Amino acid sequence: MEPLPNLEVVRAVSQVVRATDADDGMPAMEVRFSSFGTWYEIDSLWEGNFLERTEFGAFAKTIEESGAQVKVLFNHGFDPQIGQKVLGVTESLTEEKDSPVGTVRLFDTSYNRDLLPGLKSGAYGSSFRMRVIRDEWNEEPGVSEHNPKGIPERTIKEVRLFEFGPVTFPANPSSTAAVRSMTDAYVEGMRSRDPLWVDELTRSRDALNFRTSPDRTAGDAAENPPTAPAASHPGGMSAGERRQRIHNLTPKEGQK
Repeated sequence: MEPLPNLEVVRAVSQVVRATDADDGMPAMEVRFSSFGTWYEIDSLWEGNFLERTEFGAFAKTIEESGAQVKVLFNHGFDPQIGQKVLGVTESLTEEKDSPVGTVRLFDTSYNRDLLPGLKSGAYGSSFRMRVIRDEWNEEPGVSEHNPKGIPERTIKEVRLFEFGPVTFPANPSSTAAVRSMTDAYVEGMRSRDPLWVDELTRSRDALNFRTSPDRTAGDAAENPPTAPAASHPGGMSAGERRQRIHNLTPKEGQK
């Protein structure tokens, strides 16, 4: 499969987010947000239909380069009351053997106090937003116990992590590895914030679908994404940079 370049994807995970009481102020919140080595199905308008898993080490470069800059938001900043207010500052962001883990000291704010009962009782799941930097695909894996439909399989080996935090996606303690894609909902939510970015994504998706349609020859398809580790992770474009890029791609008056 050929994924859409530079698409920021969102995953919701049934790993319980918890806050523990502290003697010196607001509680610390622990967020575990990806179960390494566990297959889950992606069925998305923007991404396609395939199985996916992350592997240990996929988050290491982000943690080393910019772990302190990763944002911690509730419902990806789309909650009508809290919006894009940051929940707290990340005290630690590490990869344990089974999952990346972020520990966040919550700010002493009214919106965090509203969240505390749910956080302490384990009512929230976790979610994260990333850009895939390096992955491996098995296009024809065949039918297996973990892949009864025989759909393509993707192993994510390196990502740029932008954000993580609690979401109202139901947390099920008996199914700690359940994952679903929330990319479609995230892109739809971004229409009101940055419609030009969504328009550009739509054009890129349509062009990609055209290049990879059955009527196109194999030579028309784009090359596979690189398998070597990235030297560093490129940052996401700002809204202004996105608008400038679109402006540069738009034919000027008098040009054909």
